[in-house]
Amino acid sequence: MFPLKDAHLGAHTFFASALPHDVCGSNGLPLTPNSIRILGRFQILKTVIHPRLCQYVDISRGKHERLVVVAEHYENCLEDLLKQREPVSHLKVLHIAYQVLEGLEYMNKHGMVHRALGLRNILLDRLGSVKLAKFGLYHMTDHGEDVDFPIGYPSYLAPEVIAQGFVHSNDPTYSEKPPPSSPKVDVWSLGMILFELCVGRRLLQNIEISEKLKFILTLGYVDDIVTVLAEEHGCLELIKELPGSVLNLLKKCLTFLPSKRLTPAELLIDMVFVEIAPIYKPFRKPVGLFSSSLRCMDLNLPEDISELCKEGEEDCLTERSIDEVYYLWCLAGGDLEKELTNKGIIQSKPPVCTLPNFLLEDGEVFGQGRDRSFLLDDTTVTLSLCQLKNRLKDVSGEAYYPLLEDEQSNLPQSNNTNELTAAVNLPLIIRERDTEYQLHRIILFDRLLKAYPFKKNQIWKEARIDIPPLLRGLTWAALLGIEGDIQAKYDAIDKDTPIPTDRQIEVDIPRCHQYDELLSSPEGHVKFRRVLKAWVVSHPDLVYWQGLDSLCAPFLYLNFNNEALAYACMSSFIPKYLYNFFLKDNSHVIQEYLTVFSQMIAFHDPELSNHLNEIGFIPDLYAIPWFLTMFTHVFPLHKIFHLWDTLLLGNSSFPFCIGVAILQQLRDRLLANGFNECILLFSDLPEIDIERCVRESINLFCWTPKSATYRQHAQTPKPPSDNNGFNKSSYFSADYQDLPKTDLSREPIKLNELKAEVTPRISAEDLIDLCELSGLSHLKTPTKKTKSGKPKILVVDIRNSEDFNRGHISGSINIPYSTAFGQDRELIQCPNTATLQSFKGRVIVVVSQAMKSAAIFAEHLVKLKYPRVCILDGGINKMKPTGLLTVLSPQI
Repeated sequence: MFPLKDAHLGAHTFFASALPHDVCGSNGLPLTPNSIRILGRFQILKTVIHPRLCQYVDISRGKHERLVVVAEHYENCLEDLLKQREPVSHLKVLHIAYQVLEGLEYMNKHGMVHRALGLRNILLDRLGSVKLAKFGLYHMTDHGEDVDFPIGYPSYLAPEVIAQGFVHSNDPTYSEKPPPSSPKVDVWSLGMILFELCVGRRLLQNIEISEKLKFILTLGYVDDIVTVLAEEHGCLELIKELPGSVLNLLKKCLTFLPSKRLTPAELLIDMVFVEIAPIYKPFRKPVGLFSSSLRCMDLNLPEDISELCKEGEEDCLTERSIDEVYYLWCLAGGDLEKELTNKGIIQSKPPVCTLPNFLLEDGEVFGQGRDRSFLLDDTTVTLSLCQLKNRLKDVSGEAYYPLLEDEQSNLPQSNNTNELTAAVNLPLIIRERDTEYQLHRIILFDRLLKAYPFKKNQIWKEARIDIPPLLRGLTWAALLGIEGDIQAKYDAIDKDTPIPTDRQIEVDIPRCHQYDELLSSPEGHVKFRRVLKAWVVSHPDLVYWQGLDSLCAPFLYLNFNNEALAYACMSSFIPKYLYNFFLKDNSHVIQEYLTVFSQMIAFHDPELSNHLNEIGFIPDLYAIPWFLTMFTHVFPLHKIFHLWDTLLLGNSSFPFCIGVAILQQLRDRLLANGFNECILLFSDLPEIDIERCVRESINLFCWTPKSATYRQHAQTPKPPSDNNGFNKSSYFSADYQDLPKTDLSREPIKLNELKAEVTPRISAEDLIDLCELSGLSHLKTPTKKTKSGKPKILVVDIRNSEDFNRGHISGSINIPYSTAFGQDRELIQCPNTATLQSFKGRVIVVVSQAMKSAAIFAEHLVKLKYPRVCILDGGINKMKPTGLLTVLSPQI
């Protein structure tokens, strides 16, 4: 979006038409309220950006189908030019006409017609340039179908629009929907407006609306409409004095028959503007973040760079984009309905005065009809930015232009830097509502994203702190490594040809996150359908499983106006976290995933694992929807956003840690209940504290050796050139299978063998790293070092003492398997078991010659509630070739 500059934020309101109470759709569900339909169609207007059009910013729903629209606004309009009751100069009229046509032509390219063109909707900025306002009302209301008021001003309505209205009003049985207005209706409206500017007075004033409409229709019987209008309003002399170019323009605009009237695009290249047109350069929309074009190719710098750094009392906030300023205005306490109420636009009646005279059982009411004059208020209220500016008064100018290469601090400087630094430690929900903190984060991420992919690693680093909600969609795309011309790839996919999956998609969409106004709108359903179908068509080796719609929802919500980016993000997300989950026969993938998850529960919470296994409450009963949808099926969108902010920073095993963190929040209830109660508990999952869940899942992830979550059916290793551009700082986001394979790596085993083991295996590489053994530096990977000097790991060698003495891992203890446990399955006390107990809570690695005995020993430790127990994959034989085994000196 363009910066705010000298513009204001303006809000206006109208009502959508109410639906009957007893009408359902063909699917048996209640009809979507018209306000929701309008809200969905509105979204595309935010992308229609042109210097001649006021930018749309937001729309919100109120009670009783009220809608409040926020857009760019200016205090001056063409109506002000007529207050002097003097004709406007001929040259200025031509300039105004050309600028209006520029805006109309750009709208037409996007399939839109203004239809509400009038003096008060043609605004003027500080330089006197034209800005068309309220150009989206006709589009968002489905050409007026979803509102009970006509769109357009009677004096400026084109004859064909009035004729359509007469047909419908005179024949109530005529049910056929009128065709949408063509771009030519705006050309007629422009002609009437230009006529008024040329003569310095309003047309068709002080007469009834019906008379105005009849008069316009009668113009079809005259040869020279401009002359007749001039005679009717006593200004024929002024019209005769007009230059030929202006008079010619008026006649071309005020052509009665639409078939002979020019379109805005045709008028722009007409000879009447031959001297005006060269002054205006064609508008080129800025290149988006993900495209094949060079984003800086249209960048123009002044010859003297110092001109960019002139000192002055410049308001830095006005240099931010309009949507940013509005977002910060809301955070600073802005309230749209309150602003409109204070200006008298929203008026409330005492409840007793709104009671119906008669009410039927089905909810239909009679009497107390709505006053049609309140359905649309044409007034635009300017939103005051004083409260926001006061909130940001201590922010220095340097904060708006942070140096990305500044090594000292990643937070911009401020007069209250200490407060800003302290804000980082506040709960996320508070940080997201802190105006000043969000300003700094938005500016920083905006700079980083504009430098993407060059600044990819720094985006990843900053995202570990938090992600500003306003830029979440683009930040997620950067974290997922989206690059290239995504729009061309998306457009090349056939999304129209019917396929067998269409029926299932149609059934699933109306049930997916339909509490959200945006996703429940018909426009949202259409976009859902297209993105899901694009994924199915472009992945012929995979199939559509229920749950794919839930996975799509967060990406579609964040990129509602960019289906290509939603599709690209989804296509990058699924291979990383749900590799082969959508195979036609995915049972082996799911079963392996759930088995590893079960081992993670035992690794982190053995007491809970023991209880759940005893009552038979296995992950197959509750966790499949969790992982198949990456928790989008069980959490609302606002929680998913916070969860995925962290998920996208972790590798494909991070979801295991999230699952364990959720179970630990429900731990007390699960331990106190049996099978049936647990089933009921998960059928209606209790409230989960997402911030706590994220915090605990990060801690669990840091305690989990990478190889412990190894899966044979995980994504195959990516080639070195396709590492998403991350360097060593992305250790947490790298997968185990992406690391170089050596003789010390984990080996795949059969699924039934994996299921037989309660605890996970770790590789010899991880053991070497955790024990910090020397001698194999070339095999080491970046590790998570603890600040504490205490060992983080204990190796328990369960071979007999003779084998142990012949060679063992340095620092390990020997507890022979055959003499470790008594008849009560408790550990037999000895010095080494005392050492084992002292290490309870840290990682315990069981090492043996035979994997089966190691697995049984580890399982016994889990039964004794020892957390973080795992076994060495391949046993002691894996360590023998390394030369790292220690041999005890013979006792003399």
